[in-house]
Amino acid sequence: MTGLFTPFSLRKVTFRNRIAVSPMSQYRSRDGFANDWHKVHLGRFAMGGAGLVYAEATAVEADGRRTAGDLGIWDDAHIANLRSITAFLSHEGAVPGIQLGHAGRKASERRPWHGETPIDEEDVTTRNERPWISIAPSPIPYADGWPVPRQMSGQDIERVISAFGDAARRSREAGFQIIEVYAAHGFLVHQFLSPISNRRTDRWGGNAQNRRRFAVEIAQAIRANWPEDYPLAFRLSATDWLDGGIEIEDTIETARALKQAGVDMIDCSSGGVGGKERPRRMTLEQGFQSPFAKRIRREADIATMAVGFLWDPNFCNDLVAHEKADMIALAREILDDPNWPLHAAAKLGVDKDHAMWPTEAGWWLMKRQRLVEKLGLR
Repeated sequence: MTGLFTPFSLRKVTFRNRIAVSPMSQYRSRDGFANDWHKVHLGRFAMGGAGLVYAEATAVEADGRRTAGDLGIWDDAHIANLRSITAFLSHEGAVPGIQLGHAGRKASERRPWHGETPIDEEDVTTRNERPWISIAPSPIPYADGWPVPRQMSGQDIERVISAFGDAARRSREAGFQIIEVYAAHGFLVHQFLSPISNRRTDRWGGNAQNRRRFAVEIAQAIRANWPEDYPLAFRLSATDWLDGGIEIEDTIETARALKQAGVDMIDCSSGGVGGKERPRRMTLEQGFQSPFAKRIRREADIATMAVGFLWDPNFCNDLVAHEKADMIALAREILDDPNWPLHAAAKLGVDKDHAMWPTEAGWWLMKRQRLVEKLGLR
């Protein structure tokens, strides 16, 4: 029976299980460069048994960063530090993935613990981080108090599409084996997809086909610079949860168009385009976004990843076993417990005596377990 611990292949890349680590921004980069923090942060998830480990949202342009601390891959100089990370992830059995993104109108933002507001004078004086001009499909600010972004010209659009293609080539050279495009949560690609943020009347807006053109051409640019044997995924907001915004039916059509452009999997999230407040239509509960993964998988005939408020191994196993999704992705749950996959394997009866653990840890834990059981201490 298919379940969390059944291997899964996309193109010629095989994941040892169906568990992915979602991209989690750390805001610890300087000038886009990865460092030891990123290697330890990501490396522990590979050691903890995840099948796919995504690096955080990585900007394809310097001005496409959300904050000054974001990772970047807009320069060949970024490759070497990332290669060190992918080598470790691969050695520990995980597939190294990267999420490529551009913040658009959400760029030039303060880190979450500094307020998640536009960069201000405090950032300039205390951290030497200065604001930069944001761009967007239409001159509509992200939220109250945010600057009006500069509307992108056709030349801007073509430049950013090319930047995604260049970033794919660098990702290949850095040792990544799967790319996910960040087209959700109100970032630039999502800004083009949603009528909430895209009011253009040219070939990049106006109707659904034109609004998804940016995403489709990004997929094509990546495919032109990405090995045929390596998969490409898109994270989409399946719904904006807002009247007049994207609904699941729109996203099914987008998934179909992306599949035609060479995309292999849809990471099914939601929301993020209408400001910082949670939309009233959004109800939070375990797996609240998983029905999107099920519908897109069935109706667009494409592999899907379920994400969001997932923590129970049995619930997650059911999603895969009953073909509601092909993979599941964890973020804060696995940040809290980097060994979640190994603990889940034990809970589901897949692993006994810590056999799936790295030998350097599993041998000791197995020995402790047998001693504790022998003495009746637990």
